[in-house]
Amino acid sequence: MALTLSEKAATHISNFLTRRGKGVGVRLGVKTSGCSGMAYKLEFVDELAEGDVVFESHGVKIITDEKSLAWIDGTELDYTKEGLNEGFKFNNPNVANECGCGESFTV
Repeated sequence: MALTLSEKAATHISNFLTRRGKGVGVRLGVKTSGCSGMAYKLEFVDELAEGDVVFESHGVKIITDEKSLAWIDGTELDYTKEGLNEGFKFNNPNVANECGCGESFTV
């Protein structure tokens, strides 16, 4: 069981946490949403909560909960820039299908 970051994602998150002036890492989870069932949620974490599962990749902590981990185990979070578009990309090996807009997925 593991969650990882690409070097680009780790650099982006580290730089943001530094500018922000606080935070222990980034939380990666899922929520029920969209036409395929599940959607990713990503937020910065200031304090760890009881029951959090913590991974570290390229010096950055990735925090999740056990329920979300069942859906995202093995996921690599990448940061991409294509033309004018930039953002995080979820490379989740468990995804069986995604909706047409890319907003949600199913396993």
